[in-house]
Amino acid sequence: MFRRRIRSRVPALNTTSTADISFMLLVFFLVTTSIDSDNGLQRRLAPPPQSEEEAELVVRRSDMMRLDIAADNRLTCDGEDITPEELVRRIETFVESKRTKHVLSVHVDRSATYDTYFAMQNAIMAAYNNLRDRYARQRYGRPYAECDTKEKTMVAERYPQRISETTEGGGR
Repeated sequence: MFRRRIRSRVPALNTTSTADISFMLLVFFLVTTSIDSDNGLQRRLAPPPQSEEEAELVVRRSDMMRLDIAADNRLTCDGEDITPEELVRRIETFVESKRTKHVLSVHVDRSATYDTYFAMQNAIMAAYNNLRDRYARQRYGRPYAECDTKEKTMVAERYPQRISETTEGGGR
């Protein structure tokens, strides 16, 4: 007669809790892992002008230092070729002499590389950091980084970052 075929069942694993466990592990690692992040460039935008008189700021040429990055990645300061290390010293001298009246005018060609741009930005920040650190040590007896908020504000008011930046030319 007819034989009945008996199907053997393959035992299956119970996987209902696998998704829950995976999710809990994911959450655990996300919560316990610290991710280092760069802070980026510390810049404060100027407040919007309150009146038409504030909209235009006249800066004397003697109070302005012009920094250029050409398409061939050449860094110049007031028309002279310069290295980032020399730029730090030049900016320190300039800002020290002008204090709150100075303006760093930065002009960058779009064809220049990011490496050159960031080398220039690092030189600018190093100059400001050196000036602020020296003044904080002289005035408060400790480095700028260890000053409290009020002291940092006082030091930053003495050496404010006054940077005007433009981008020129065609790019990649």
